[in-house]
Amino acid sequence: MSLVTAQKARELASAVLCNNAVSQSNANAVARALVAAELDGLASHGLSRLLAYADQAMAGKVDGYAKPRIRLDAPAALSVDAGHGFAFPAIGFGIEHGMARAREAGSCTVAIGHSHHAGVLGHHVEAAAENGFVALGFSNSPAAMAPWGGSKGVFGTNPIACAVPRSGAPPMVIDLSLSGVARGKVMLANQRGESIPEGWALDEAGKPTTEAAAALGGTMVPAGGAKGAALALMVEILSATLTGSSYAFEASSFFNADGPPPNIGQCFWLIDPSRLAGAEFAARLEVLFAAIANQSGARLPGVRRHELRAANEQKGVEIADSLIAEIRRRAGLHE
Repeated sequence: MSLVTAQKARELASAVLCNNAVSQSNANAVARALVAAELDGLASHGLSRLLAYADQAMAGKVDGYAKPRIRLDAPAALSVDAGHGFAFPAIGFGIEHGMARAREAGSCTVAIGHSHHAGVLGHHVEAAAENGFVALGFSNSPAAMAPWGGSKGVFGTNPIACAVPRSGAPPMVIDLSLSGVARGKVMLANQRGESIPEGWALDEAGKPTTEAAAALGGTMVPAGGAKGAALALMVEILSATLTGSSYAFEASSFFNADGPPPNIGQCFWLIDPSRLAGAEFAARLEVLFAAIANQSGARLPGVRRHELRAANEQKGVEIADSLIAEIRRRAGLHE
């Protein structure tokens, strides 16, 4: 493993993408997102995804030159077409325009259609919370979970996220996958030749497995059993039906360059808390958070991420030497 500064990691990631059929602005957006995941200790959504993204751009599975555009617009609703490009520039575009509408209308729903992997969903809602909004986010993903009682993947792991602005502190961020664990962790274990804990996934026959490769060919176990599967169905409707995108069972893989674009969707709800709770919102929020934080052993969601982020921004991110070597090669750099 090698330590690389965040800035150097962003430069290398951007260079790989620019060298593989991606515009500079889109490459920068993707590189920022991948390195942000590394800084937060979420390697499964970090640079381990970079080469697959580059392969997909070269194959045309993702349009590296796509420019997001507003498809439908209303005072409190916005539909953005990602154009089968990377999700990060499209979501950034949608949230920026959605916040402007939410300041006027009090809230705004932002639908992102014909999109790609959203990465760490919590980062998108956190950006809105840093601008004073309560933000909810939903994304579907390629099929990885069966409906409760079934055996064939119909839902994605379908993350949901919520961020809340705070006075004098970073936003409180909740970010969770509706599978017991994110499928990216299984992918990372497979890349490293590691086993996975029992209870994470089922193989193709619906049997529990600790083999990462078998898990990738099977399905993930939903968080909370039937309740998690029901929430995954809800996210499919919000992310795919509302945006005119593919359902999980219609979407192609995020992990390879085969097939058509994944064509999945995201949905965000941005709320101006001052329109509902007025000036009392910030103070009342801290009463709730204190009731949690004051209990021994309890902590607010997202605290560990902020701690890791601060530490890693100082020391850099750890990346496998083999991955760094391949990134440099794909960027056209040579020792």
